[in-house]
Amino acid sequence: MAQEKELEGRVAVITGAGSGIGKAAALRLAREGAKVVAVSRSDDEIKQTVAEIEQAGGEAIAVTADISKEPDMKALYEQVEKTYGRLDIVFANAGINGVWAPLDEIELDEWQKTIDINLTGTFLTVKHALRLLKQAGKGSIIITASVNGTRIFTNTGATAYSSTKAAQVAFTQMIALELAKHKIRVNVVCPGAIETNIEESTEHRHLDRVKEPAEFPAGKIPLTDGKPGTSEQVADLVLFLASDRASHITGTPIWIDGAESLLLG
Repeated sequence: MAQEKELEGRVAVITGAGSGIGKAAALRLAREGAKVVAVSRSDDEIKQTVAEIEQAGGEAIAVTADISKEPDMKALYEQVEKTYGRLDIVFANAGINGVWAPLDEIELDEWQKTIDINLTGTFLTVKHALRLLKQAGKGSIIITASVNGTRIFTNTGATAYSSTKAAQVAFTQMIALELAKHKIRVNVVCPGAIETNIEESTEHRHLDRVKEPAEFPAGKIPLTDGKPGTSEQVADLVLFLASDRASHITGTPIWIDGAESLLLG
């Protein structure tokens, strides 16, 4: 007899599911039986994610949405309810690196865009999920933050990005306590260097003007002699936090970085 899959019958919303960590998590949770709602601003990317899930025998739908826009997020959860009638897992993963530059060169609109997507987007993703999660009687929310702003502060110029990542940890811990009575767990993963394409959308300007000189042993990631981690490794952590194996874990930041942040913090 086939062994029951760990997330059989559960519904998971995953933002930023078109690539990187979000896509790896969508594929991983689907393999364990979750019905995945893949969310991204890129229609083509999430359709590809859904196609790969279906090819592997899983179930998923694609929803194109901008997490920083409240009407989009309201519509997302209306579609979740219409399609599946329940919600069990939310992986609030979507985000941007934005502009990394000296503080006096960061324009207000650049600062605001990073805040809107990384922080307000997380707020909207979680806020509008709560009605369905409460109806389910329990649930798991996982948020993607970073080592930047939580353990590492040497990436000079990443001020807006790091501020949002630090705020996501505080947000997680605040709402973990608030939602505990509803049996909704909230945790935050803080990846270090991971092989994704997020760097392609990062704008760096004049960082050499403000960078503090520092020397480190060969390789900035001690566990792997400098080799970055993979999206699949983060996806395994997300699966654990989404599952009943993590039933007593909430309000917890977990760094997944091969000890990088212990060296660079």
